[in-house]
Amino acid sequence: MNITFDNKVAVVTGGGSGIGLACAKLLAAGGAKVALVDFTKPLYTEHLTDATKSVQEKGIAQGYPLDVSDIAAINPTVTRIRQELGEVDILVCSAGINRPSTDESITEADWDTIFSTNTKGLFFCNQAVAIQSMIPRKTGAIVNMASMCGLVAVSGHPCPAHYSASKGAVVQLTRRGAIEWAPYNIRVNAVAPTFTLTSPVAKHLKEHPEIEAAALDSIPLRRLATVDDIAAAVCFLVSDAARMITGVILPVDGGWTAQ
Repeated sequence: MNITFDNKVAVVTGGGSGIGLACAKLLAAGGAKVALVDFTKPLYTEHLTDATKSVQEKGIAQGYPLDVSDIAAINPTVTRIRQELGEVDILVCSAGINRPSTDESITEADWDTIFSTNTKGLFFCNQAVAIQSMIPRKTGAIVNMASMCGLVAVSGHPCPAHYSASKGAVVQLTRRGAIEWAPYNIRVNAVAPTFTLTSPVAKHLKEHPEIEAAALDSIPLRRLATVDDIAAAVCFLVSDAARMITGVILPVDGGWTAQ
């Protein structure tokens, strides 16, 4: 099976770092024109300009500054992408944040911050791309970033209540989108990663080795995920090889949620 994205335009939110950047690189290497969407001052170490340059080594890419929690800015950004790169065929909503904490310490502001990006921003990115580019052409593939923490309860502060709830909402938004937009030949799926070795996660696990040990005990394959593991699953789901798959939440978790 040879998966390619020739003549496709792909938008990747959270494309400046971590899983989003890995997705952008794989899409560009497969022939897609990639719009990397991220903060101009990102949460992680990579800057959007540097990330864009690294993706351009794989293929065609352009960076677009956007905080997806700024709902009013989403539609204009999608319009600009369409004008500069073309109509959007693929949307990967990878932008997301977590604030490891105890449930007892979560404030209302903490809750709103997590949901504004992980859930609200994700939905309105789905909506903007669908309305502007996918529904009129009756084609498109969307993959949202859920989490195993949105499928099963994971104890401890890496998956606090507000983060887990926000990812559980992504699961339901994905299923809803799949049903609602199926008449327009738009497929909507999600991946649900386990602990994935992005820079922030690796740093957190180094500071808390007991969390990594507990995670490995819960993963039958006995390893944590890499960003490339997640990107491979995402790129399969947005490819034509998955043309009969919609409404699926694909755990990429080494077997954690199978138990």
